[in-house]
Amino acid sequence: MDLYSGFPYWLIKNPLFNHVHELERDIQIDVAIIGSGITGALVAHELCTAGFACAIFDKRSIGTGSSAASTAQLQYEIDVPLHEMLDKVSEHTAVTAYKASLQSITDIEEVFKKTKIDAEFERKSSLYLASDKKGLKRIHKEFEVRKKYGIPVELLTQQDVKTQYNIDRLGALKNNEAAQMDAYKSAIELLKYHQQKHNLELYPYTNIVQHEATASGYELLTESSKKIRCKYLVIAAGYEAGTFLPEKVMDLISTYALVSEPMRPNQLWHEESLIWETAQPYFYMRTTRDHRIMMGGEDIKFKNEEVRDALLAKKTRKLLEKFTTVFPDIDIKCELAWCGTFSTTKDGLPYIGEYPGLDNMFFALGYGGKCFTFSMIAAQIIRNKLFGKYDERTAVFGFDRK
Repeated sequence: MDLYSGFPYWLIKNPLFNHVHELERDIQIDVAIIGSGITGALVAHELCTAGFACAIFDKRSIGTGSSAASTAQLQYEIDVPLHEMLDKVSEHTAVTAYKASLQSITDIEEVFKKTKIDAEFERKSSLYLASDKKGLKRIHKEFEVRKKYGIPVELLTQQDVKTQYNIDRLGALKNNEAAQMDAYKSAIELLKYHQQKHNLELYPYTNIVQHEATASGYELLTESSKKIRCKYLVIAAGYEAGTFLPEKVMDLISTYALVSEPMRPNQLWHEESLIWETAQPYFYMRTTRDHRIMMGGEDIKFKNEEVRDALLAKKTRKLLEKFTTVFPDIDIKCELAWCGTFSTTKDGLPYIGEYPGLDNMFFALGYGGKCFTFSMIAAQIIRNKLFGKYDERTAVFGFDRK
């Protein structure tokens, strides 16, 4: 299945990775990673740095899966608000998940600082708007529970939002812990770095069609009948990981996004915060380094690619209409629009680690709208597991969580 349609901004902005060779021989490697997006790249970063010999396999061109269609907003907030998550999972699970997500933004920043990669990572504030009276009650509940557990947040009144942002909403939550980056460039540059520094092997256009556990790990078979023997197998292929899972753990969602023509800097809002709303499906926006406005939302349940793609023009108009309800004085024109497919879970949390009974196969499935932060967490958990190091997040994001 095609993961997206239209023209994702990142693939227009950046050159494609000039690496075209599929796997053409049988190989043996410490760690085989399936998926070359940001999740696979971060897993490779942690494991290559730790001394493991790694190879990445992808049935597409490198980095051109879901990551290329992401808007790459890094926020500690998870799709399910903390006060609602506390009704779905244990207090320890919910609070640990939020705090881990908060820490992961700094950890991602450190990755790019240490590697000296320009991923266009920028620290930003995050503004969560109350869409209506119901949304206002929601943010008040969320404010109280975040304060209770020491998670950084500020409550803005209707006047605060109007004065600071010139937005007519009943209130908002704000924090200064968010960030944004270039979704495609970040993955590609990280893979190039480890290809040069740690001999990371990259194999695009290599579709894994069969896998089998062995006494020493796993043996994989490609569509062209090449064999891959590895000690450890990491599945970082998003919803396509279902091939390796004994059960369905996610639902598919179609989402829509666009990027505007370049704006004048003085047309953009205060602090160029990441902005999103309480209304469901929620609407969100950010800016880019070249002063464009990027926005997304209008999510619907995925039926098939044809239905998803046929709605692109209609959903693009709706996104622009929603933008004008937030900033009626900003004249905006769409430059590029696209749609994609991603996965969600009932509790809003990703699935990370070993599935019970599948030893030495690790899943790094950052389901939901905050996949970048989950990707960092997954990379660290898997690294720690391979070193036999205890990580309390394993139980929080594992398949057997309560």
